[in-house]
Amino acid sequence: MNPTTRLYPIGIQTFEKLRKGNYLYIDKTEYVYRMAHSGAQYMFLSRPRRFGKSLLASTLHSYFEGRKDLFQGLAIEQLETEWVPYPVLHFDMSTAKHADKERLEQELNLKLLGYEQIYGQGKGEVNANQRLQGLIRRAYAQSGRQVVILIDEYDAPLLDVMHENENLPALRDVMRNFYSPLKACDPYLRFVFLTGITKFSQLSIFSELNNIKNISMEEAFAAICGITEEEMRQQMKPDIGALAAKLQASPEETIAKLKENYDGYHFTWPSPDIYNPFSLLNAFSSGKVSPYWFGSGTPTYLIEMLRKFGMTVSQLGGEVKALASDFDKPTERLGSIIPLLYQSGYFTIKRGNPLFDSYILGIPNREVRTGLMRSLVPYYLTPETQQTSSAVLDMAESLYNNDMDATLRHLQQFLSTVPYCDNTDYEGHYQQVLYIIFSLLGSYVDIEVRTPRGRIDMVMRTPHALYLIELKLDKDADTALQQIDLKNYPERFARCNLPIVKVGISFDRQKHTLAGWKIG
Repeated sequence: MNPTTRLYPIGIQTFEKLRKGNYLYIDKTEYVYRMAHSGAQYMFLSRPRRFGKSLLASTLHSYFEGRKDLFQGLAIEQLETEWVPYPVLHFDMSTAKHADKERLEQELNLKLLGYEQIYGQGKGEVNANQRLQGLIRRAYAQSGRQVVILIDEYDAPLLDVMHENENLPALRDVMRNFYSPLKACDPYLRFVFLTGITKFSQLSIFSELNNIKNISMEEAFAAICGITEEEMRQQMKPDIGALAAKLQASPEETIAKLKENYDGYHFTWPSPDIYNPFSLLNAFSSGKVSPYWFGSGTPTYLIEMLRKFGMTVSQLGGEVKALASDFDKPTERLGSIIPLLYQSGYFTIKRGNPLFDSYILGIPNREVRTGLMRSLVPYYLTPETQQTSSAVLDMAESLYNNDMDATLRHLQQFLSTVPYCDNTDYEGHYQQVLYIIFSLLGSYVDIEVRTPRGRIDMVMRTPHALYLIELKLDKDADTALQQIDLKNYPERFARCNLPIVKVGISFDRQKHTLAGWKIG
């Protein structure tokens, strides 16, 4: 197909529509066959939003209905020989986001009504759990075959209230009631598959179905969602060429840009490099590299949980350690926000240590880093996002021109217009502010970097230079610059192959902006 007429499945989550519409499809059907023949009756997969969970659930739906016609030319066609059709009950819980208890019950009622029109409703079945149990039994009796249950985004009704002590228990009780028949109906079930982001322990799924197989971090399923670099290079070669032409770059330069912005995800270790499918397909469709995934919405629960766990900006921007056992803990008993950041797609596994069964995690790519920092601006600076964007653009242009003096002048002017916030009269606050701003500029930034002779407040790398930045509150810039000299910080960075520039910055406690700076 000509790449200029290629149809990209952006927002299409139905396998049948995708296949009949001749859309681009990255073949994941070998995983579907593997899931269906693994011997595990219950499976759970956690992946971030817009990573293809719903399409995977829809693919399983078509497969278990025996729709061999939809799988022509795909990997599973060479693997499957029987194509036995089973009755499928498929529930998409994403429609119940942001719902209170009453609306959640209404959503469940509508979902059950749809299947009751096919299989009927038994006398005396009133509550959601009774109706679901009745549906499973009748579907089994009428078809003569066991039933397949697919629950997509099972945790969607609970995510936005996970930090709330009042609403979470009420909604969790509704969902616990709905899922409770699954254990009792075990003899009538062929396969049960759930997708979601995190695990809620006090739902009957995880508390009662102790045989549920969590494939989220299994190496065999590492690339079940998302697009690997190998898949991109092999199945999207014409798309890369078309995008390269629009960007006026070579194919390899284009891949490097896509990699910087959208790659870097690892859901286990070892793992192939995985690209964000939503952003990658949008980039090919629109012909430009932009923050599509992050621009599609930052969950409110993430910001609330960051505040609940007291995670600082510099911690968020750095690398952290975690044990493998931390990732299987239920959300209600998390002692750290790291597993949730990983499950949501804001952190990824950078390296693994099989000896200690541990991981190093951090932000996967530029799109996520910039988006996270932008989402924190209202909490550290100002809710006026347009004002921030304009100031950041001015600073970015100056930094691009290798003019640090002009960059700091724009920063000084911007900070002087930001309203005063409480609890900002300490160096650490301004350190976090600068970290956010310089991250928005697209520069690599690190805070409190260790050197042989002490710590340096901030290190920033641009294409032109490596900046060593020291901040002082109510002390002159000369003092800050002298600290860099006295501790001889540059010796640690002598091999970075970039000019090293020292920057001393003074903050004015009263004016809440830069009092001055020295560049040396």
